[in-house]
Amino acid sequence: MKNIDKKSLEKAYRLFETADIDSIEVGTYKGLQDIHSYLFKNLLDFAGQTRTKNISKGGFRFANALYLNEIILKIETMPETTFDAIISKYVEMNIAHPFMEGNGRTMRIWLDMILKNRLKKVVNWQFVDKALYLQAMERSPINELEIRTILSENLSEDINNRELIFKGIEQSYYYEGYEKDDD
Repeated sequence: MKNIDKKSLEKAYRLFETADIDSIEVGTYKGLQDIHSYLFKNLLDFAGQTRTKNISKGGFRFANALYLNEIILKIETMPETTFDAIISKYVEMNIAHPFMEGNGRTMRIWLDMILKNRLKKVVNWQFVDKALYLQAMERSPINELEIRTILSENLSEDINNRELIFKGIEQSYYYEGYEKDDD
């Protein structure tokens, strides 16, 4: 694991161990920025900052940086009253991809915060298959059904289970190609 990833993973653990997560706004862009800043402060020069350049991944162009602030404002107003509505908000934020790097890891924590606060559930990420999840996220701008199904099948009401949360963080980093060292 690269040093930046290892340090960021340690910060993700600390976010929950210290209960700093409880001071972060739920469902807002400020909350998302605060998570990103917490994970990547002193590791990335742009931690918590909205990107100003256009980015793409695997041939998919994320939201144009020129319109990103307006897009984020619209996403913030999206409802969080049902599972489907929350997933729609998550998908839209993923399409926006507001940071230069670290979007996935940050947004999965953000999503779980919304689910925990609004529905008293979290995703048990350790049972969400990496390939299926990534494929579903790639297709989600066209159809959200696949990602909704994958995530709904892996919801847990055990929202304060430390092991479930930490395994989920590790899985989140694994989705991005990082694996925890044995040391």
